[in-house]
Amino acid sequence: MAAVELAARLAIPCHVSINFLPNAVYHAATCIRATLEAAERFDFPTERLIFEITENEQLVDKDHLKSIINEYKRQGFKTAIDDFGAGYSGLNLLAEFQPDIIKLDMALIRDIHVEPVRQAIVKGILGVCQSLGIDVIAEGIEHPDELAALQDFGVRLFQGYLFAKPGFEQLPPVTWQAPA
Repeated sequence: MAAVELAARLAIPCHVSINFLPNAVYHAATCIRATLEAAERFDFPTERLIFEITENEQLVDKDHLKSIINEYKRQGFKTAIDDFGAGYSGLNLLAEFQPDIIKLDMALIRDIHVEPVRQAIVKGILGVCQSLGIDVIAEGIEHPDELAALQDFGVRLFQGYLFAKPGFEQLPPVTWQAPA
């Protein structure tokens, strides 16, 4: 609810991601209801909300997670797997359900322009995502060479310090100037 309130106050013009730990959600409908109430109270468009699964803990009950994701999708929300490639589940989680978005972990991205193993792994993930109709966001872009390599692989969505530094309760300015 705090994320929705802040997004509304800052007039964020794009999607807002709400991360959740799969084992912390007991009833998806209750979480969704609270989010919808916050969006209505603060006049934030619900079609711009994305629910992101974080892989920071081992999944206890995959059927429960599938029911959570199915409820989010049934209600029309986008879903994502955050930090893909760094957590407990990885490809097993992807085999169980297919989100709208996968966010490639920054550890896979770091120095990708000079690391053939990382290139092969990312290209493989991109192929799977393309086959499944899943969008890919590359996280943790810090150098123009990383950006260029990922663009060459077909990635079109990015986030990282190259573009803007994070800010506390503010929308930081974009600092990236694309080469002319």
